[in-house]
Amino acid sequence: MNSVLSERINNLAVSQTLAMAALARELKAQGKDIISLSLGEPDFNTPDFIKEAAKQAIDDNWSAYPPVDGYVDLKESICKKFKRDNNLNYTPSQIVVSTGAKQSLYNIAQVMLNDGDEVILPAPYWVSYSEIVKLSGGTPVEVATSIESDFKMTAAQLEAAITPKTKMMWFSSPCNPSGMIYSKAELEALVEVLKKYPQIYVVSDEIYEHINYVGTYCSIGSIPGMEDRTITVNGVAKAFAMTGWRIGYMGAPEFIAKACNKIQGQVTSGANSIAQRATKAAVEADPSAIKYMVEAFANRRDIVYNLLSEIPGFKVNMPEGAFYFFPDVSSYFGKTVKGQVIKDANDFAMFILAEANVATVTGDAFGNPNCIRLSYATSEELLREAIKRIKEALA
Repeated sequence: MNSVLSERINNLAVSQTLAMAALARELKAQGKDIISLSLGEPDFNTPDFIKEAAKQAIDDNWSAYPPVDGYVDLKESICKKFKRDNNLNYTPSQIVVSTGAKQSLYNIAQVMLNDGDEVILPAPYWVSYSEIVKLSGGTPVEVATSIESDFKMTAAQLEAAITPKTKMMWFSSPCNPSGMIYSKAELEALVEVLKKYPQIYVVSDEIYEHINYVGTYCSIGSIPGMEDRTITVNGVAKAFAMTGWRIGYMGAPEFIAKACNKIQGQVTSGANSIAQRATKAAVEADPSAIKYMVEAFANRRDIVYNLLSEIPGFKVNMPEGAFYFFPDVSSYFGKTVKGQVIKDANDFAMFILAEANVATVTGDAFGNPNCIRLSYATSEELLREAIKRIKEALA
């Protein structure tokens, strides 16, 4: 039946994170004791003050179609949040609220990219960047980094990747999957390169900004010269444990925001009305309201770092944000276990699933075939048990 389907869908890769999560659920349904470290989903409940705002919205009958780009008062609150947390100056006409940050990214690609336009992706990158770029006719240009460089792209690497076809650069900080955060000095070095190429626009994915263990944060759009060339994408899923509420948002030059509003009007229209009212409460809250979650993640990070460091052959660095580890497991490639050769990270992840009953995600999906991604957004008890199983399976 593939011949009936479009080339577009036949050429589209499946999201490896969602595929592994689905496989883990399937194995659990069969009675297997699977511990899933595959999905990046906080194990906390949405804070009560946000739930109360949603309940109030239902009682107040916020049940009609919302504006395509979001309620004006929510966009005003997002502007204040951008100024408070990121030193970014946006007006409501530059904000578009969407059904998750993923839709924001897809909208941007659809309105910015023509066939053959190149998009620089420092690798590892979030699993959907590459496929979204391809779906929009663009060409992903991966810039390889390694655990030795803390998975960060240097200014020299950026310059070397730029061609006459380069239209955009996309990156996340804190990074999914590596957990690394670009410092202000590191971003300024990249900006010095970008200043030479005023035609290049930057997408800065900042969805994990509040899950930050280093205490400082810089948005690339706040660096002089970048305000009119940066599209800042964020949302409430990760920091406020609102993954199922499906609200993301972006701040952009007004002509880009208008274009995203136009395409969204033909695809999904406005995002869920009740979730938007809940989001208003979230973005207006002081970040200290979620400090208890960040502290729990920081504690788990330290535990997981120590446990992973004890596994022979694992190369591990200390993430600065988000809730992932991205260990290099390439020392196991070429080894044969029970007649099966572990050729790459795909094989390694499947071996861990089969032998340890632990679901992870291959680094190949994130542009780095030497690594796997583990999420520590689950309980300390499950994390200890999962890593114990992995260690025993590899012994």
